[in-house]
Amino acid sequence: MSQHLAIDVTGLVKTFGETRAVAGVDLKVPVGAVYGILGPNGAGKTTTARMLATLLQPDGGEALVMGYDVVKDADAVRSVVSMTGQFASVDEDLTGIENLVLIARLLGYSWRDARNRGHLLLDAFGLSESADKQVKTYSGGMRRRLDIAASIVITPEVLFLDEPTTGLDPRSRNEVWDIVRALVSAGTTVLLTTQYLDEADQLADRIAVIDHGKVIAEGTPGQLKASVGSGSLKVRLQDPAQRPVAQNLLEQIIGGEVQLESDPAALTSSVLQQHLVPEALGELNRNGIYVTEFSLGQPSLDEVFLTLTGRPAEVESEATEEAA
Repeated sequence: MSQHLAIDVTGLVKTFGETRAVAGVDLKVPVGAVYGILGPNGAGKTTTARMLATLLQPDGGEALVMGYDVVKDADAVRSVVSMTGQFASVDEDLTGIENLVLIARLLGYSWRDARNRGHLLLDAFGLSESADKQVKTYSGGMRRRLDIAASIVITPEVLFLDEPTTGLDPRSRNEVWDIVRALVSAGTTVLLTTQYLDEADQLADRIAVIDHGKVIAEGTPGQLKASVGSGSLKVRLQDPAQRPVAQNLLEQIIGGEVQLESDPAALTSSVLQQHLVPEALGELNRNGIYVTEFSLGQPSLDEVFLTLTGRPAEVESEATEEAA
């Protein structure tokens, strides 16, 4: 394994009965990065993360985490990683501080050091005021923050975050994202599994798109968007009555599909060749069709996933992966 890789995976396979949940995954995750594994429910994301965290044994392939083999050196892997699963693992009948002290004591802290570490984490995660309240009284966002805090009582070299913001409101999601950024800035490598395209776009340095247990694309968010080979041109007309003529002209010149927006003066055209955009705008002007606003952008990750798989990101049953 390269000394610059936190995770080095080749041909990873996991089968459950007749179902091949992971079908030969390759991953190269640099030290100190946020690496996103993106895919729909049932794609194999959680199964992959659980194998790397030594919670499942692979049926084939090789996986190294910080240089340790996840099968041969499982104990060594566990000493450098931590994992936060899709569902909170803290005890709801205990208070926030009691949960963290319990975990710290299990990890070898003295009673005093466990209390100090617990309060330090609660303060860092904005939970100090609720330290002595039972976790059952916490909101979803507060529970998620406590769950991540519990995962870093001893700061791991690699942190696996499996669907960390599922079911959270936008404010709580942003809070979790800030926590992830802070962990990475402190040197932790994060492997993030998510079905939320905006989450991968916000956090990940590189992304592997997984579908049916296989990596079907890999790269930075920008590279994945560029790989689709198209962007979009959005225009707003001065005169809404000219929209049908504008639609016809854009289709002729740019060659992409033109969609009419809910705004009666706006339309959006897919762009396969961006150098044709100035020509199209000029042709609109020459025909007396005046554009008051326009923007040209890369495709979204939603569009990338749709192009790569032929369907939206959230369509499959979660049963296969949850069974894993």
